[in-house]
Amino acid sequence: MNISPWEKVKLARMPIRPTGLDYIDRIFEDFIELHGDRFYGEDRAIVGGIAFFDNIAVTVIAQQKGRNTKENIARNFSMPHPEGYRKALRLMKQAEKFGRPIICFIDTPGAFCGIGAEERGQGEAIATNLAEMMMLKTPIISVVISEGGSGGALALGVADRVYMLEHAIYSILSPEGFASILYKDASKAETAANDMKLTAQDLYQFGIIDGIIEEPYGGAHNDYDYVIGKVREVIDLDLKELMGLSVDELIEKRYQKFRNI
Repeated sequence: MNISPWEKVKLARMPIRPTGLDYIDRIFEDFIELHGDRFYGEDRAIVGGIAFFDNIAVTVIAQQKGRNTKENIARNFSMPHPEGYRKALRLMKQAEKFGRPIICFIDTPGAFCGIGAEERGQGEAIATNLAEMMMLKTPIISVVISEGGSGGALALGVADRVYMLEHAIYSILSPEGFASILYKDASKAETAANDMKLTAQDLYQFGIIDGIIEEPYGGAHNDYDYVIGKVREVIDLDLKELMGLSVDELIEKRYQKFRNI
């Protein structure tokens, strides 16, 4: 399926694509959601908890979009506040303590940039996640399932393996934001999408991601079982390999991976 970067942007933003909870429900067993960052409150833009993957206890964290306006308002359009990132880090540190691998599903246009989020330390929360994830003593696999925007996505993206769905996007900011800054005209978003190299194919070529997960013809929304099955295969393969590494090997390989980038 040969489509332009801008068409991929529109495809990645489709509200009928599988969301983080769709992957959690169909890949894992006995998922128990955990809430709150133990500092400020609960952020529904990020879902996290513990589950089983083929009898292996894992921690699962996903950025969650809604299907309609009401759900998107409840989920803040998948734009986490700092308490969302602190909740994610709390669950990651818990996973490290109990030796559970971590699986992350990335799907956000970016971290929320409202006044309250900035007052509560949005930048610090994201930066802390980046630093802590680099040194976590447990395997981490991250998958960009639709939209991966800016530091809001990267805060769940420091992983031993990073994958993207075939028509997902991953970039420093939205094409509209890029166009408004670089071209002084947000209406040139299509041109920006072509210039930004934000597709899975571009990022794989640059060595930013480790692989591309195939989608059904027309996009992931056309066959949930197919694309979620493909994601499951990748997790199954990598999890076994990563769990076979010593802690020192795991951290060193992760460190070198991001130093190379």
